[in-house]
Amino acid sequence: MQSFEELTSRYHRELHLHCYRMLGSTTDADDVLQEILLAAWRGLPDFEERSSPRTWLYKIATNRCLNAIRDSKRRPLPEPLPPFEPPEPTRRGDVTWLQPYPDDHLEDLLVKREHIELAFITALQRMPPRQAAALILVDVLDFTTAEVADLLDTTPTAIKGALQRARASLHSPPPPRDAETERDVAKRFAEAFMADDIETITTLLTDDAWLAMPPAPHEYVGPPAIAAFLQASAAARTGWTPLLEPIGENMHPAFTLLFVNKSGRRYTGYLVLTVSGDRISTITRFIDRSWPDLA
Repeated sequence: MQSFEELTSRYHRELHLHCYRMLGSTTDADDVLQEILLAAWRGLPDFEERSSPRTWLYKIATNRCLNAIRDSKRRPLPEPLPPFEPPEPTRRGDVTWLQPYPDDHLEDLLVKREHIELAFITALQRMPPRQAAALILVDVLDFTTAEVADLLDTTPTAIKGALQRARASLHSPPPPRDAETERDVAKRFAEAFMADDIETITTLLTDDAWLAMPPAPHEYVGPPAIAAFLQASAAARTGWTPLLEPIGENMHPAFTLLFVNKSGRRYTGYLVLTVSGDRISTITRFIDRSWPDLA
């Protein structure tokens, strides 16, 4: 039999991504991956190669993720307090644990864009966990319904029912994306954001655009609501200038968000854009809780 390292190392990256899809959090994926490898190490004497190493590892991974979801009961994270009085949010989001997934973690993995975009990851978090698991294993990872039934200790009929319900809960697939248009829109947004040019930002938004700020539950829907929040935020950071540095998250245009003044710079999180056509439909601002004094 192969050594444990030879048997498992090639699957570490894809297992981590699987955990992220299931849990919506890179932090939780990091933790659960370590549990998976420990469980695999302990279970190695019973493996006996009756299934492929990949199938064996995905069974461990999926069940560890389901256990993590059940044990946490999706406890809400502490709500960060902004250093100013924000406008009343349009609504309160329910997936406050969502985190972005760096594009550089996806290198050498065969990942379809629609299977890592934030809208898809968020939709998975709202499904019953076993439905989400079935959808990921069949529609994303190409396991058969019979294989998934074995992974989840159920029947193929039950998996087919779970798939039907999971697929029905997904929104229509997004329109095709144009990379050049996305880059242009993201560039215009970044220039306007760093200049606190909120009027220009609103011209880049779709009519139903919304701003989310995990782990804060506040969400602002529509250009006027988004503009009101951005204006309040800009007015509160006297002496600090926003700086956006391009990165990639979930195959979206994205930026590291910092604030700078004469004394230095402060990292405060990420801004991730969803571009629809030639407009921005979603701004997701992932707040770094290590800098709670800035918004």
